[in-house]
Amino acid sequence: MSAASPVENELARTAERLEALGRPVRLQVYRHLVRAGPAGLAVGELQQRLGIPRSTLSFHLRRLIEVGLVVQERQGTTLICHADLVVMEGTVGFLRRECCQDCCEI
Repeated sequence: MSAASPVENELARTAERLEALGRPVRLQVYRHLVRAGPAGLAVGELQQRLGIPRSTLSFHLRRLIEVGLVVQERQGTTLICHADLVVMEGTVGFLRRECCQDCCEI
């Protein structure tokens, strides 16, 4: 069995990230975090904005964290969530490079 190429590995990671964003609630969570910028959002603030139970938010955040789209940090007693914009750019960049290279200039 041969090892996967770097492009195949990146394809798998990209597919996993897109799958994670494929749920409307997760896409909403991510949208709020991207719009919050580098400051991120406290979990409680995010929950309030989305109007969903804390357990539901935790479930969806866990998946976004697993695929690297979201990171969390503790500031005192508050848990702050941030969209990892480098990972987002890498994902979008992969789509541009690998999916569009033969058909169009992007």
